[in-house]
Amino acid sequence: MFGYGVCPCGRRRFRVGGSGEPGHGAVGAVKGKLYVMATPLGNLGDLSVRAAEVLQSVDVVAAEDTRRSRTLLQHVGARPRVVSYHAHSSASRTDELLETLQVGGSVALLTDAGTPAVSDPGSDLVRRARAADIEVVAVPGPSAVAAALSVAGLPADRFTFFGFLPRKGGERTRLLRAIAGSPWTVVVFEAPPRLVRLLEDLAEVCGGDRHVVVARELTKLHEEVRAGTLEELEGYYREARVKGEITLVISSAPVEPNVVSEEEIRARARELLKEGMSRRDVAAWLAEELDVSRKETYRVVTSL
Repeated sequence: MFGYGVCPCGRRRFRVGGSGEPGHGAVGAVKGKLYVMATPLGNLGDLSVRAAEVLQSVDVVAAEDTRRSRTLLQHVGARPRVVSYHAHSSASRTDELLETLQVGGSVALLTDAGTPAVSDPGSDLVRRARAADIEVVAVPGPSAVAAALSVAGLPADRFTFFGFLPRKGGERTRLLRAIAGSPWTVVVFEAPPRLVRLLEDLAEVCGGDRHVVVARELTKLHEEVRAGTLEELEGYYREARVKGEITLVISSAPVEPNVVSEEEIRARARELLKEGMSRRDVAAWLAEELDVSRKETYRVVTSL
């Protein structure tokens, strides 16, 4: 004997068996999908067609800021149930969303702006959904990290993202030192009232001549991308009135040239030649081992 149940979202009915559990082959036997959806940083025109279609089809939107998400939903004419889901949400809210997914409801996870679970809440829900064998679908789009890197003019083939640094304490000091020594470009977020202090702290550990780009209010009316040294931008923002969301892109630590004398190359080359290696192989080996140009090692080896 079968009846019908209603998922926690309150919008979808499922055929269930007499025990109240989803019946075999019924709609309720199919689990829902969790959509991890990127939303515009500010310009609503950046919302993809696919993202709009998903918002119009899901049962529930789990939003970090329900007011901002309702504006977005109104923009695309979507009317799902909207629930608050942020860094301080109770475990019961996660349980509720998982229950919706278990019985076939679909959920879209939204942050204030940009991509969820990237320095934003959501990773716990994603992890638990995967553990429950629920399909997790990425709906990619705007990202403050990618947007800032794209306009910074700094190398982005490799970079490190630190999110928001702790406001004080040993962990903040450790991360500042890591930024100072990073061999790659570094991206961090910061709030307007703390921007000057961060620039000061970075200048202290990195040196005031380290290059930095401050990207503020990306894609919005008052967008600003300002580049300079840490010392220059510290001075500028000490006098400027700062508002909005801020992403900093910091250049990598300067690479000290590796100075190896010709005598060192000769001495090591003689050792390798005695071991039976060819001159060509010795030149290649030394270039890698001593971090000098192969042209230089080949010149020294062939002169022996």
